[in-house]
Amino acid sequence: MFNAKDSKSAGSLEMSGTNQIMSGTTISGDIICDGNIRIDGTLNGNLSAKGKVVIGPNGIIDGELNCQNADISGTVKAKVTVAELLSLKATAKLTGDISTNKLSIEPGANFSGACSMGGIVKDFTKHGNNAEKRSAQEKMA
Repeated sequence: MFNAKDSKSAGSLEMSGTNQIMSGTTISGDIICDGNIRIDGTLNGNLSAKGKVVIGPNGIIDGELNCQNADISGTVKAKVTVAELLSLKATAKLTGDISTNKLSIEPGANFSGACSMGGIVKDFTKHGNNAEKRSAQEKMA
């Protein structure tokens, strides 16, 4: 495996600080990353990153995603947990539950699932929505 120590001894090679899974690459398995990562290929597995995750327009993740920040332009079928900011770009297609501190959704993005922000968990089931409506109506009465 290639690591930062090998890079220093190689002379002309330098680490860019961002891992990349290029278009046309498919990985089956889990990825654990101490820094940033960009996915333009396909990941069938879980991704855990201490830095920022960027899913390009052709990128696909089918598994769980845990990271500090994320910009999603591609397809994600996963439970998504983001510590700070999750940005869904116009071409994003996300199916799964989201837990994040801040959420940005551009017009055109598709999201299907439940969303929890800032530690507040909302129940988006039919029963939950009716209970919230009743509670709001009772407060107004």
